[in-house]
Order: sequence, then structure tokens, then C-alpha cells
Amino acid sequence: MAIRTLPISGTPTGPVPLRSRSARGTSLFEFVSYGSSSTMTTVAIDILSASLAVAVGLWWSSRTGYVASPWGAALFVPIVVILLGLHAFYRRRLDRSFIDEIGPVETNIALAIVLLLSLATLGGLAGPSGESLSRVWISAGLLMPAARLGVSVVRKKQQRHRRFKTPTLIVGRGVVATRVIERLRMSPEYGLEPIGIIDVESPKSELDPRFAPDPEVPLLGPPDSIDEVIRSTGAKALLITFTQLPDELLTRVVQVGHRHNMRVWVVPRMFDVVGDRAFVEHIGGLPLLALPHTDPHGWQFTVKHVFDRIAAALGLLVISPLFLGLILLVRLSSPGPIYFRQDRIGRDGKVFQCLKFRTMRPPSVSDLHFTPLSSSAPGGVEGEDRRTAIGKIMRSTSMDELPQLLNVLKGEMSLVGPRPERPQFVEYFEIQIRRYGERHRVKAGMTGWAQVHGLRGQTSIADRVEWDNYYIQNWSLALDLKILLLTVPAVFRGAD
Repeated sequence: MAIRTLPISGTPTGPVPLRSRSARGTSLFEFVSYGSSSTMTTVAIDILSASLAVAVGLWWSSRTGYVASPWGAALFVPIVVILLGLHAFYRRRLDRSFIDEIGPVETNIALAIVLLLSLATLGGLAGPSGESLSRVWISAGLLMPAARLGVSVVRKKQQRHRRFKTPTLIVGRGVVATRVIERLRMSPEYGLEPIGIIDVESPKSELDPRFAPDPEVPLLGPPDSIDEVIRSTGAKALLITFTQLPDELLTRVVQVGHRHNMRVWVVPRMFDVVGDRAFVEHIGGLPLLALPHTDPHGWQFTVKHVFDRIAAALGLLVISPLFLGLILLVRLSSPGPIYFRQDRIGRDGKVFQCLKFRTMRPPSVSDLHFTPLSSSAPGGVEGEDRRTAIGKIMRSTSMDELPQLLNVLKGEMSLVGPRPERPQFVEYFEIQIRRYGERHRVKAGMTGWAQVHGLRGQTSIADRVEWDNYYIQNWSLALDLKILLLTVPAVFRGAD
């Protein structure tokens, strides 16, 4: 990792201290994006949208002849906000997206309406009629998610343009710290900007390229200077990676960070097996990290595979006019078969023939000796561009992948899972890429967690492996549904 040492006192010679950025004053966008103010903004948005929903619901009721108590309906606002808070929905998370919010918001809206009806019926309170509450329910079910979508769009847009990002200190150096910094740079939507490293000097810095100087993420000082570093940089977040520092010193770093009201994260040891469903238990005062297991051969995956086949059959039925039209266009585009068949590796290393619509004319001799880019997955246009006119359109919109619904119907693939690869590349990647073979625990998919995060075509296979194994470790039907929903905008982004 690229590091250099900066003096703590005086004027830093590295990046401009982040404190100077806030001296200009805080804009609305920055207020929405930063720290505790982000939580305050979310609560305020929920209160305003819930209040508007009550007003719309009461107006709607009056228009249809129902008379309701505005004070009774107004109880909906504090009840729904309290319910969201009790369910930890205002807890800040790095990876929460709008899709993650829809279900909990709608559930808590419904629960708030049920509680209001209970209060009005069982408590003998003078409250709104059931008809009025149903209109408040409908209004809130539309307005509250819409308001959150607006905030999410604003926040993501600002973060993608690298504006108003939270200045973050990295504790530790080495492979894991490098990986964290690369992820934060590649994924501005997390909203964290690495501005410096806290660690001790090491003689490795002159020998190991991972410790080479980099002015963008400098070494700001040792752990015992953490308080001064925070004050001088205006850092608002702390991310602790692997380090040889003693635990007592790291504990003090965390305590100082908390005194400055910073958000603190720790990369756990054995992070490869720590999934979203991990939770903390205690033996006395000693915390234990419980690691639930995902069994790809368990009954849950049987349900997934049944759902896959039903959805594939319905999908083929719905798109049958488009499917037949593409068959005709492929047949007229150039000589050759309609389908392109290629051996791919699926679940448990079994070979199957993956189907696509043919998008190219027959190959020339030079195309038979194509070699993919080093450390990248094969894909895209390999060798000479032989795509037909309709083939270019199908590739840009991923319509050439539609015949894989037949693979899903046959049980060879799933709707969601790691993308399958050719046998010769699998053998190579299993030797070169750590944990590559673990992706074959599940069926290959038409779309996957890696693909909806931009890893399509000739992109890093190591990054794909990381995303694919995360998917397997944290699999659920809800995650499959989320990936299917994210696939739609991912396809349009690819078409751009």
C-alpha cells in the first residue's frame, strides 16, 4: 500500500485538511450525507412525508363523504417513526440501499395502522374510521418510500461525484488495508474518503511495494498521536484493518475516536466467513461472534430451484413474442445456427452447454487464438469484432442471454448466481485466484451479485470471486429478489 509520513504539527504537506472544507458552511446536500445529521435528515423526511400522507388521507376521506378525527389520524406520524426507530431502521449503515428500505418501511406503516385501529377500537378512543385509515395507509405507502427515494438519489448522486464524503482514517497497513482503500475508491457510494493512515513506521516500507509512498493516503502518525491527527484533519470516521499493534493500543484508538463522535468500523479476522447474519453473543463479558452457515444443498436452495423453474417458465411465456422475433432476426442476420452453445462449468464442477442467441458471423483463423487480458475474466468482444447488426443490439441490452431461461428450466442454471465460465479458464483461475472454486457450490446464474455491481465483461476475476462468495455466504430469497431488481438498471447502464 502506498504510504508516506507527514508531520502532525504545523501545516501538513499532504492533502488539504478536511476541516478546511467544512469552513465554507454546510449545504443541504452535505447535511443529508454526513454522520449523525444524515440520521436527523432521514427522521425529518419520514415525519414530513408521514404528515403529508395523513393530510392527503383525510382530504381523500372528506371527498368521499367519510368524516374522521384529524387528531386521531395524526397519531400515525409519531407511531410510525417510533416503530422505525425500534426496529433500528435509523441506524446508519454503509450498504443500505433504497431497495433494502422498501420492505421495512411498508411493514412498519401497516403495523402503525393496525395499532391505530386497535387503539380506536379496544381503547374506546374517538379516532378516524377504518375507511379514513385505509386512505392514510395507501397515501403513506406511496409518499414515505417516494420521499426516501428522493433522499437516496440525492445522496448517491453527490457521493458518485465524490462530494461531501466522510473523511476517514485507516488504522493499519498491508494487504487488507490496501484492499479497503481500493474498495472505498472504487465505490464512492459508501461515502467514505480515505485521507490518511495511522500506524507505526516499519522497516518493510523500504522493501515491500505494499508500503510504497502515496501522497493521497499518507502515513499521518503513530496510534498515540490519534487525538492530534483527528483534530488536524477533521476526520469523522475510523476504519481499523489488520495491524501488529497491541490490543491495548487499538482499544485506546477506538476510545479516542468515540470521544470525537466518530463512526468506527473494525475489519474482523477470518472476514471470509463473516456474513450478514453473523451476530454477537456473550459468555459473561466476553463477546463471541456467531457465524451461521449457508448450506447450498439444504432445503432453502431446493425452494430456490423450484422458484427458478417456475419463474423461467412464466418468463418465457411472457416474452415469447420477443423471443420468437429475435430467433427470426438471428436467422436472417447471417448464416449459422440460432443458438450459440458453449461448455460452461456449473454446480459441483459439472459441465453443461450454456445457451445464447448467436450474435456473430463465423470466425476467421485469427479469432481462434484469442487470449484474454491478464487477471481479467474473458468476455465481451474477443478478437476481431464479428458482431452482426442485431448482435450488437442484443449484446448491448443483454438480450442475447435470454435463451439461458431454457438452461434454468432444465435445472442447469439459476436465475441468480455466479456467472459460469469455460472449463479451460476455470482450471487456470482455480490455480491463480484465491477461493475461485468455492463459487461452484451453487448453480451458475443468469445474473449475479458481481454483475449488478458493474463486474461484467473483461473485469477483475478476483473482484468477481469476492462478490460471488459474498452472495453464497449471505444467500436468501430476499437477496435473490434484490439482485433481480438491480439487474434492470445494471442492464441499462451497460447499454449506455
